Amino acid sequence: MKKTIHKADTRGLANHGWLKSYHTFSFASYQNPNRMNFGMLRVLNDDIVQPKMGFGTHPHRNMEIISIPISGALSHKDDINNQRSIEVGEVQVMSAGTGVTHSEFNDSKTTASNFLQLWIFPEKQEVTPYYNQKMFASAGRKNKFQTLVSPKDKQVEGSLPINQQGYISMIDLDKDFETEYELKNGAYFFLIDGEVSVADEVLENRDAVGIENVEKVSIKASKNSKLLIIDVPM
Repeated sequence: MKKTIHKADTRGLANHGWLKSYHTFSFASYQNPNRMNFGMLRVLNDDIVQPKMGFGTHPHRNMEIISIPISGALSHKDDINNQRSIEVGEVQVMSAGTGVTHSEFNDSKTTASNFLQLWIFPEKQEVTPYYNQKMFASAGRKNKFQTLVSPKDKQVEGSLPINQQGYISMIDLDKDFETEYELKNGAYFFLIDGEVSVADEVLENRDAVGIENVEKVSIKASKNSKLLIIDVPM
């Protein structure tokens, strides 16, 4: 078993006033040669967008982009005819492929929006752009793994497809609950909230551990916890 431990306070931070962004991996002005990616996972940004602020129209190409709201909401608009709000409990997937331009904005006048943005390298370049979002019932992840995202050619029923052999899951763990996760590739465990032990590594809020070269790992929650698992080819 190989472990890569990333404590929350070791992440890069960009504070633009309207946006506070914590970077797990090198991104924009945060460049760390030891933190470039975890396998096909290239970006994991923990973004807090202030009320009535957001990202202006900007392009993406040849990247699988997944957004997961933690609190608040974001409005999304792109050049492939999608204009929708993304709420807590939803997941958004955008395969940029040959190219997409989009904007993201916090419409609230009073409440900041916190969301995770993941970039995963695609397995095929220059695909036709694709967009979707879906609400996932919280009951589906109560002490069990809920698959949010899966490969388009091996799509898990109810999940959103991406152009890569990657799987994104979430689990809401009750205090003292124990389980095991079976890895398909390498897996990056990012603790959104709570306190858990993953393969005997204790994680607190926003800590993470990447695990490779093992078939399954043990997980135990010492508090009520929300855990995100990003399982990607290495």
